[in-house]
Amino acid sequence: MLAVTCMEYIKEEVNNKGYSYADVARRTKADYRTVKKYADKEDFQTSTASKKKQPSPVMDPVKPTIDAWIQEDRKKKKKYRRTATRMWQLLKKDGFKGSERSVRHYVSRRKMELVEESEDAALPLENKPGTAQVDFGEGLFSREGKIVDLPYLILSFPGSGGCYTQVFESQNQDCFLEGLKRFFHHIDGVPNTIRFDNLSPAVKKILPRGERELTERFRTFALHYGFKYEFCNPVSGNEKGHVEAMVKYVRNNFFLPERTVYDLEALNDALWEEVEGDRERPHYKHGTSIAELHQKDLDSLYYLPSTPYDTMRYESLKADKYGFVTVDQKKYSTSPRFASQRVLVGISYNRIIIFQDDDVIVSHQRLYGGETESIDWVPYLSLMAKRPTALKYTTFFDQLPKPWRAYLEDCTLSEKKEALKFLATIMKDQQMDKAVQALKTASKQGHPSADAIQQVYHQQMHGRGYRETVDVPQQLPSMPEAHRGMKQYDAFFQVKGGSSHA
Repeated sequence: MLAVTCMEYIKEEVNNKGYSYADVARRTKADYRTVKKYADKEDFQTSTASKKKQPSPVMDPVKPTIDAWIQEDRKKKKKYRRTATRMWQLLKKDGFKGSERSVRHYVSRRKMELVEESEDAALPLENKPGTAQVDFGEGLFSREGKIVDLPYLILSFPGSGGCYTQVFESQNQDCFLEGLKRFFHHIDGVPNTIRFDNLSPAVKKILPRGERELTERFRTFALHYGFKYEFCNPVSGNEKGHVEAMVKYVRNNFFLPERTVYDLEALNDALWEEVEGDRERPHYKHGTSIAELHQKDLDSLYYLPSTPYDTMRYESLKADKYGFVTVDQKKYSTSPRFASQRVLVGISYNRIIIFQDDDVIVSHQRLYGGETESIDWVPYLSLMAKRPTALKYTTFFDQLPKPWRAYLEDCTLSEKKEALKFLATIMKDQQMDKAVQALKTASKQGHPSADAIQQVYHQQMHGRGYRETVDVPQQLPSMPEAHRGMKQYDAFFQVKGGSSHA
């Protein structure tokens, strides 16, 4: 039997809008005779008469087991589900005496009943375990002495009141998909159905008759994890009222007053436990704890796919004449050798990675907010070593610690080249603090050479400490003059008068 909403749609399209049976059948993918039957039907009263069920002494004891298998298999992809024949074989091992045909008949009928029950239970969405809603909220946070707005993504389960949240830098598609992926892998499963607002990371365009043109990445993400998606009608936030309420609840109970953020990932790690602890409170309606109700949601989740979805996207971008690529109006350095060339750029919610074939050239933290440019100077230092006079006019020079700026200003041209080569080496290991310490130590004897700084640096890095240079006296004692050849050897054996010892 068709779901009630489908019957209503058929009657509306045929009787009120005047579409033909064939047209409606084609759009609903229903049989022509079925469409005609429900369009013309007048009596929809439910019959109170029911067929008396006959007891089945052979099948009745195993029906709960079969039902459990069917419910468990519904979380899996079809190719991993037990067939009716396989169920019969498993039952036989436990002493079942019934026929394979009886099992096949029951499995077929029970699967159809569970599908109908599932469709009925989905109306309304909030009453079905394992269904969820998703939306972004915004909260105030304290960061580096400033109050900033940061978005947080919410996954809520209306049936139980359970929810999860993660804070991000933006509401862009990269953060949106990363958030969903985190939720799924944290709860070790995938909600059966998720209702969204018409978020731009998911919906490219709203089409007539409730259809949506989805973004390609969201479509492939949903296919990968296997959840059904639903979208609210435009300007109808009440259709996802639970997640709207949870957005306010999370803001009021977790982010007020303004929470100080030093490390966003550390904050998100803490939020898993904080939100879980909050579920111990009683549900406002059912009396029992939210955690107990939420367990039904978790038991109804689909299984995760064998491999996680790669939320990093890859684009081929052309670098400008300085070797910078642009992502969302932000500039990221590559290397001087890639100036005006195309490079492969990996873009995730928090990283921008420049590739050459399979090798990583540069990895940047993704920029948000007011910053517009990220520079990794390591690939540029070898070029600067060839053009040291340009050093003072780069932002790299301004970013150097004060001792190094002062040292480089006192260097000759050749000394500056060697110092830049040394900096290129240590900056690959992100050891600038050690380089500052080495410079200060080596400078105790005056203006040091790059080799002297490098020697102190390696002594510090390998745990040998700094070894003072031995002071050599300026006046050395006179030494006897050395002569090359065998003359002195011959003179040692020479006897006066020209004779020698035999």
